[in-house]
Amino acid sequence: MGIIFFRTLIIYIALLIAMRLMGKRQLGELELSELVITVLISDIAAHPLQDIGIPLMNGLLPIIILLCCELIIAGVIVKSQRAKELLCGKPSFLIIDGVINQKEMKKNRFTPDELAEELRTQSILDISLIKFAILETDGRLNIVLFPSERPVTAGQMSIKADDSGYPVILINNGKVIDKNLRLCGKDNDWLDKELSARKAKNVKEVYLMSLNEAGQIYFAKAEGKK
Repeated sequence: MGIIFFRTLIIYIALLIAMRLMGKRQLGELELSELVITVLISDIAAHPLQDIGIPLMNGLLPIIILLCCELIIAGVIVKSQRAKELLCGKPSFLIIDGVINQKEMKKNRFTPDELAEELRTQSILDISLIKFAILETDGRLNIVLFPSERPVTAGQMSIKADDSGYPVILINNGKVIDKNLRLCGKDNDWLDKELSARKAKNVKEVYLMSLNEAGQIYFAKAEGKK
């Protein structure tokens, strides 16, 4: 029992030191190399705890080696932009001037639903207000609004702002979401008219279409479907 307690304490202290030397980051902010090192260290540290027949040094030595590798990689990344892009990737612009960059969306395997969810977490319901939406290398989505949308809010100016309401996705990547269409009190005839007005022959030509409570429609045609 004493051996297990001692080994656990040593491994715990070693992990604390390793994580401290790797820097202060939340789990969601880890770079790719840091995430790989973290997963490996946690797996290696578990073996001496599960089997007391494994020498303690067999768990500590790999942790030290991995930590040294991470510190070396971090140093290289700081000094070389090319190395950083190679090891960590580079930011991707998912929205540019209010238009979804479908090529980057596909490249990063980012769906319209996931994009809408990320925007909702930042209280943004209208894609057309976004100057840039940047997917960072650690997976965070940073939003830059158009200048006219940034500095002053309606509340600060004591102006009553119209509530456009919650946008509901009607077409997602060429597929109609029937339950959302019914939720908005619309039918296929209405949808066909709206598609026709936007020169879309069918839903397969539509990448994303949403409708809010104010009746405003966001429409993005699928690339290559002119």
